Amino acid sequence: MEEKIRTRATIIGRVQGVFFRAETKKAASRYGVTGWVRNNNDGTVEALFEGDKENVNQVLNWCRKGPPLSHVEKVIELHEDYAGEFRSFDIRY
Repeated sequence: MEEKIRTRATIIGRVQGVFFRAETKKAASRYGVTGWVRNNNDGTVEALFEGDKENVNQVLNWCRKGPPLSHVEKVIELHEDYAGEFRSFDIRY
């Protein structure tokens, strides 16, 4: 059985106005990862991912590159206790 994890990520760089949230949702859905993504007032994007460790890591790898118009400088990861509280992956506004 695959280990379940929860990771909060803050993505820094040119990540707003480049479809980062919509593409993150697509990536999360592709890997069966639940949680949410949102823009922060400081220009960063924040996301919370829950799911199988391998799948969450795949989405985090995607976040390090981002969609074509983005320029990701760095991704700060904070590992939290898995809660299993989400049924889907949503864009928060």
